[in-house]
Amino acid sequence: MSNSPANQLRLTEPNKAVRIGERKVVRIKRAQDIIETIALSIVMAVLVMFLIDGGLKGVTDLPTALGAISRVTSLLGTALLLILMLLIARVPWIDKFYGHDGATVVHKRLGKPVLYLIVAHFLASLVQYSITNGDDIVKTLWWFITDVQDMLIATISLVLMVVVVLTSINFTRRKMSYEAWYFVHLTSYISVALAVPHIFTAGSDVAGKPVQTIIWVSLYLFVFLNILWFRVIIPIRKSFRKRLVLAQTVRESSDTVSLYLTGKHLQKIEAVSGQFYFLRFLTPTQWWRPHPFSISAAPNGEYLRFTIGDRGDDTKLMQNLKPGTPIAIEGPYGLFTEERRTKEKVVLIASGIGIPPIRTLAESMAARPGDITVIYRVRNENDASLLNEIKEICRRREFPLHIIAGPRANKNSWLSEDGTNNPDVARLTMMAPHVSEADVFICGPEAWTHSVIKSVRKAGTPIDSIHSEEYAW
Repeated sequence: MSNSPANQLRLTEPNKAVRIGERKVVRIKRAQDIIETIALSIVMAVLVMFLIDGGLKGVTDLPTALGAISRVTSLLGTALLLILMLLIARVPWIDKFYGHDGATVVHKRLGKPVLYLIVAHFLASLVQYSITNGDDIVKTLWWFITDVQDMLIATISLVLMVVVVLTSINFTRRKMSYEAWYFVHLTSYISVALAVPHIFTAGSDVAGKPVQTIIWVSLYLFVFLNILWFRVIIPIRKSFRKRLVLAQTVRESSDTVSLYLTGKHLQKIEAVSGQFYFLRFLTPTQWWRPHPFSISAAPNGEYLRFTIGDRGDDTKLMQNLKPGTPIAIEGPYGLFTEERRTKEKVVLIASGIGIPPIRTLAESMAARPGDITVIYRVRNENDASLLNEIKEICRRREFPLHIIAGPRANKNSWLSEDGTNNPDVARLTMMAPHVSEADVFICGPEAWTHSVIKSVRKAGTPIDSIHSEEYAW
């Protein structure tokens, strides 16, 4: 296989120059402020419409108070729900300023408040009608779902929302595989769709009111079209044009394999070093489940490479895919790129399967000898993914490289035992004396990454100069 893409290490030319300075951070924060102001304005507009429509004037007793609560919680819950859906739609104009991880974190934080508001809306309506009709809660609920237009599907929507939020709680999510979690969260789209009809037929703040109807229809269409365009149409079009197939698999360690993808128009690939794609392996059992993986070699126009660790479930199956398997891609995503760099000095820190984006950044970043320091934490130096490649990159570019192998020094340490008993922050500053004045890029398991960030902060690095990628879900 002399023409095999894996036969020899091919490095792309590094970037010639990069713009640095704090103005980058200022521009990003200004853009974030604009986006957040728009989101807050939508929520405030909903409240203003409620008050203008006499939302509080008619409150005279318990049933009317419950009616007001039902209305305002419905309006606020729906507005926040649409924002929540947009955050996870992987739209470029959000990803550009927040990144997939950042948007996912905000999405998670909104999940519980949205559920509480929707549940409060449902319960307030139920109790209000129970009092007004003079029936108990059970009879009223039965009347709701059998006689009131669109309330059956609205109730099903509520149940699905509860399931989605419960599976998003950290304790529950840790017990689930990515595949199971993804399947459950597909129902979030169904729950939103089921909730729509009753808003326009039974919602007293929308039904029969042209201005409010136009506003809410516009909001729903905006979110729906963003999801349709960026989550469905663009990925399908991109996959059809690129026609990516698995050309070759190469074992990198006992539990990692590199997948080499070839296809058409790869010289026009949009990705830059540090970014990731969602991959769909178009087999009978895996085609519907996307998985996030960083590119593990800088784009070169000939192939895309992804290095995948065996973490159970689908990742094990992926390592045994046959050459010729078609693969659909969605992306690229992520802010773990040189575009976020503001300093001349850089420290790149990776652990385990977090090495792919770090390896591509070391390959492509604009730098002079000594500008970039690489720290690679591994269990076993003789069985570490892409270790020879990172060594060769650092040798050619004259970057200091520190391989940290072996078991952890203690349960709170992100480094291995070295016999000195020095705290992590002291060892970090010995390896990277300029860390406080550098951009630090960190990629690895979630708990490990948080531990590294603590050490980097203690070393004096500003939070805006710390960049991490965890592929949150």
